[in-house]
Amino acid sequence: MGRAGDTGHPPPPFKERCTRSPSVTGSPALPSTQCDSTFQTREPFNLIYRPRMYTIQSPSDPDCSQRTRTQILHSPQVTGYVWAPGTPPPHTHTHIHTQLAAQSDVPDTRTLPPPYPKLKSECSNPSLEHHLCPMDIPASLLCVSPLAGLSICPSIRWGSAMATFSRQEFFQQLLQGCLLPTAQQGLDQIWLLLAICLACRLLWRLGLPSYLKHASTVAGGFFSLYHFFQLHMVWVVLLSLLCYLVLFLCRHSSHRGVFLSVTILIYLLMGEMHMVDTVTWHKMRGAQMIVAMKAVSLGFDLDRGEVGAVPSPVEFMGYLYFVGTIVFGPWISFHSYLQAVQGHPLSRRWLQKVARSLALALLCLVLSTCVGPYLFPYFIPLDGDRLLRNKKRKVRGTMVRWLRAYESAVSFHFSNYFVGFLSEATATLAGAGFTEEKDHLEWDLTVSKPLNVELPRSMVEVVTSWNLPMSYWLNNYVFKNALHLGTFSAVLVTYAASALLHGFSFHLAAVLLSLAFITYVEHVLRKRLARILSACVLSKRCPPDCSHQHRLGLGVRALNLFFGALAIFHLAYLGSLFDVDVDDTTEEQGYGMAYTVHKWSELSWASHWVTFGCWIFYRLIG
Repeated sequence: MGRAGDTGHPPPPFKERCTRSPSVTGSPALPSTQCDSTFQTREPFNLIYRPRMYTIQSPSDPDCSQRTRTQILHSPQVTGYVWAPGTPPPHTHTHIHTQLAAQSDVPDTRTLPPPYPKLKSECSNPSLEHHLCPMDIPASLLCVSPLAGLSICPSIRWGSAMATFSRQEFFQQLLQGCLLPTAQQGLDQIWLLLAICLACRLLWRLGLPSYLKHASTVAGGFFSLYHFFQLHMVWVVLLSLLCYLVLFLCRHSSHRGVFLSVTILIYLLMGEMHMVDTVTWHKMRGAQMIVAMKAVSLGFDLDRGEVGAVPSPVEFMGYLYFVGTIVFGPWISFHSYLQAVQGHPLSRRWLQKVARSLALALLCLVLSTCVGPYLFPYFIPLDGDRLLRNKKRKVRGTMVRWLRAYESAVSFHFSNYFVGFLSEATATLAGAGFTEEKDHLEWDLTVSKPLNVELPRSMVEVVTSWNLPMSYWLNNYVFKNALHLGTFSAVLVTYAASALLHGFSFHLAAVLLSLAFITYVEHVLRKRLARILSACVLSKRCPPDCSHQHRLGLGVRALNLFFGALAIFHLAYLGSLFDVDVDDTTEEQGYGMAYTVHKWSELSWASHWVTFGCWIFYRLIG
């Protein structure tokens, strides 16, 4: 799993007037007011909301004797202040410090050149408000991209009143300041890609020669890559050229898939070993993943005879740069690509599928951005206002830690669903993702199944439903080819391949390796229980004609419910690494081992201990 899928181009500067009116993002020059603040932020890959606690410390109040807490919901990188005429300038030898809300006591000492005020996490001097406008910092700056360069910066005017918000006030501000701006700016970021997909779809309906169809999708893919990544797209182009060179040189071999896999492995390892700037490399990770998966699958399909001959250069590049999948995915087979460029008729079912997928994508974006990080206690007040107050005081009890872990996991999950549904929309809009029925085309492309993840039967079902095309690719082109090594070894190779495609970030490797052990132990344990009890308690649902004696009894339901709850427990534990409070620079450069160990230590390594206990139980009942 890799929210999945993390990466994008820097957003334009965000400007906001120092007034109490609704904020304006990405607007032209605003009329002069008492004072303005200019902010710029950038985030990569994982669509995660970032709560932060900021306050202002006046140089005249270094001990914070005048304590006023301010909470904003995202940490912008402050690039400057525009001072109003007649107001005194700030002191010139101060710095900016940030500290995570409900995080460790070690601050992120991000230092900027003077003149800037000092931000601390415990107090603020309200006397600076009319000069710095600190209480009007835009609260929700989300500039992220799971697989591309989205820059979504909705703004909420929480201000200093956030510390005393009631739930009613919270929901009122949420609608105006986060829900609507997030959806609007999401559309602003993707409308051009949607337009290119539609234009290519209409162009292929004109009956052009096949080489022109392939050339048009290459052009559309190049334009889309440049729109999201600018000149960083050169690393994707280099990978695609290298893949075709290897394919051409090995065109008479029966091991083209292996040669392509080794070539891509070396290329990705060189990139991960800092051949390229880390942040830049991470930005291109999603597009590189799609290109690598397509090239490897084509190589193995040629070896198996499923593709008759080596494609021409324009066909190969058209497949790799197919406009509907090059930015957000998903992976599609070479055969599906050839069907897409045939230019099938437009239909009502096709339009309905695009509209539904796009609507669900925006819904998941809103939920990931505006709901997930505040699931407890605003949306689900398990402990009433007491937990709400405790959270503000950063009480680190066991319950709060696990609730925060679940919040991070939910926000992470819905960011993945956003990319999944958006990739459904773009691929379908470009003409891919259908099956041929007797009298019509069924547009049935499915990338993610959120219900199977949030209410799972098993962890095996979770990893399958997380990204269906990638799950199929890993099973068909990695697991089956490694099965001669043994089942457990093949599982490890499969998750290692997934980790490589997602990038060698320590926390992703730790999550995927943990998933390998969790899913394997769960699979063998439930398989043995199903045999001993003759009950339908396997990791996957039994077919209607299974031979088990007990299929729908109370005990069977209870056992399946227990394993489902255990899967949610594992998801919260693994999702805690994608903390909504993590520092932006840390995420851009990758999470380190110390961060991963710290987060899982806070949860007492519970998931790993439970998995070990399940394995011991599996051995005992053998």
